[in-house]
Amino acid sequence: MFSSVWNFIKRHKKKFIFTGAVVGGVYLLGKYAQKKIKEVQEKEASEYIAQARRQFHFESNQRTCNMTVLSMLPPLREAIVTQLNSESFTRTVVAVYSTCMLVVLLRVQLNIIGGYLYLDNSVGKSAASPLTPPDVQQQYLSSIQHLLGDGLTELISRVKTAVQSSLGGVSLKQSLSLLELEQQLIWIRAEVDSGRPLSSYMLADDEDVLADQACGLTENDLVTIRLLNETRDMLDSPDLSKVLSACLNRGFSRLLDNLAEFFRLPVSDSAPNCAPDSLSAVSLPLAKIIPIINGQINSVCSETPSHFVQDLLLNDQVKEFAAIVYETFSTPQELQK
Repeated sequence: MFSSVWNFIKRHKKKFIFTGAVVGGVYLLGKYAQKKIKEVQEKEASEYIAQARRQFHFESNQRTCNMTVLSMLPPLREAIVTQLNSESFTRTVVAVYSTCMLVVLLRVQLNIIGGYLYLDNSVGKSAASPLTPPDVQQQYLSSIQHLLGDGLTELISRVKTAVQSSLGGVSLKQSLSLLELEQQLIWIRAEVDSGRPLSSYMLADDEDVLADQACGLTENDLVTIRLLNETRDMLDSPDLSKVLSACLNRGFSRLLDNLAEFFRLPVSDSAPNCAPDSLSAVSLPLAKIIPIINGQINSVCSETPSHFVQDLLLNDQVKEFAAIVYETFSTPQELQK
């Protein structure tokens, strides 16, 4: 019996060898496939965890942005009131412009810093050589003072000129309806926006106050200059102009919504067939409108989240631009090439 089996094997030896090779190959191929599948699964899991971690860091950074904006509004209001210490139409217009600028500028700056901090905290990054040391962060973020100082002074001058051009010939006794007031604001905006780029009021052209000290520049000074140049690139981008324009549109729209309450007819004075909230028939003398619009500065520059401030902080275009900035600066340079 065994001899017949042996003879059978000898007769079909090549077939057995081939079959063994195939079976062995399939086994090895299966083991290799399992290894590759495991590697892919581990890579996908790692990427998912990294993405979730980055998203959490981004959202945390946006909350920091919001809190920083709210903390900066009282100093901004004080700076405006100090420079415009009497009631004027200009005061609140400047407040709307500068508040929108503050929101956008801080979104850019804190997302640049946030992106670099994410890289600093990434696995494999040496804590001994951070991209943005604390001293650099403080020096860089202190550049916001330009918007509260020289930038604000230049903006006030520009808005004053526009207001004078639009309302200079209007008597304080002349009455304006809400629609006429809206038209005046449109004209004022058109003149302000047609001047130098609005981004130029946010950051000093010569942040080379540091560069002027060329002999004593430290490594931190050089990093700060680089951050400021990166910020200026973002502020000069067409996308930023669109975001700022969207903020201004929303800001002036909210301002008019607030002013509308003062142009409503009292219910008792309304005609029987006229809706109580009709605004078309109501006009107020400019002398009465000025203190009303002047009082809106407390809503525009409110340290508590007023509707005006919330509209800016929650603006979709602001959020999208913030995400682009964060993505740009939280991606390792070798992956950007």
